[in-house]
Amino acid sequence: MPNVKGKSLKALTLDIAEGYTTVNPIFLKLFEPEQLKEIYKEISITQNDIRAGRFPTNDLTAIRMRNLKLQRLFSASMIIRNFAKERRILLV
Repeated sequence: MPNVKGKSLKALTLDIAEGYTTVNPIFLKLFEPEQLKEIYKEISITQNDIRAGRFPTNDLTAIRMRNLKLQRLFSASMIIRNFAKERRILLV
C-alpha cells in the first residue's frame, strides 16, 4: 500500500475525515502528481465506505458526526480537484 509522509493513504483519509489533518494548497504542494491522484482516489473510497455504513437513525450526534466526516472529505476532494486544475494535473 502506498505511503504518504509515513502513513498509509487510508490512515491519511481517515485523519482528514476526523478533522486531524486539513487539506489546503500549502499541504498539497508537498505531493507529486501521482500521489495526488492516489489521495484523491482514496478519498472517494473512504466517502463510499462511510456512506455504505449503517445509518444511525435515532442518534442525532452520530448523524451529525457522519455528515461532518462526509463534508470534510468532500471539501478535501474539491480542494484537490481545484489544485490539480491550476497545476494542470489530470486526476482521472
